[in-house]
Amino acid sequence: SSAVPHLVDAVYRQGRVEEALQMTERWPPERLTTPEDVDAHVGWRRVRAKAVARRGDLDASVGVVVSSRADAGGLQHAHEAGIETVVLSPRAFPSREAYDRALVVELERRRVEVVCLAGFMRLLTAGFVDAWRDRLINIHPSLLPKFPGLDTHKRALEAGETHAGCSVHFVRTEMDSGPLLVQAAVPVLPGDDEDRLAARVLQAEHRAYPLALSLVAAGRVRVAGEQALIDGQPGPVRLD
Repeated sequence: SSAVPHLVDAVYRQGRVEEALQMTERWPPERLTTPEDVDAHVGWRRVRAKAVARRGDLDASVGVVVSSRADAGGLQHAHEAGIETVVLSPRAFPSREAYDRALVVELERRRVEVVCLAGFMRLLTAGFVDAWRDRLINIHPSLLPKFPGLDTHKRALEAGETHAGCSVHFVRTEMDSGPLLVQAAVPVLPGDDEDRLAARVLQAEHRAYPLALSLVAAGRVRVAGEQALIDGQPGPVRLD
């Protein structure tokens, strides 16, 4: 019910992060079906994002969260987790190249080794992508190479797909391309609309992205040509 995320949020604020995370898994988005559950879904998404950000599963630390928008929700999550934040407004720079150069300065100042994109809705320049080759990771809400770009859930439904999902990959200059690290598939269920399918894919994203980051942080990934090798075996790792 719509009381669920409020209960989870209370548990989270008490510092019981793993317990909060487990609670969101017991009440996944597809179980939130009444009109009153609209707010519940927002709460579920917020609490789960916070909990994942604070988990200690990765052999890495978050050096900085950079946003192009001062009102991005991820900034508040970062503040609550004690992570430094930087806002770089595109309006403050004369060109995309100038913006990306400033972004590099912020990252190098903090000795960032891997850049993880999440909702960063800007096309990065070829210079930036090449400078961070095989250290720049993105997550996309489709099973690439299917449905790159926008409106992925709508397109999957219109195509009559039986499964959707998400892909974590190293970034290349072509949109939503590059060596695949992890893919997580979810079923497309009867009666699905874009919102229901998106909620199910989001749940898969919360499993796929941390796994991909843990593989990279542990040095278990190398790239041969345009193929990611995980422990020497061709990727991606597949979660079903």
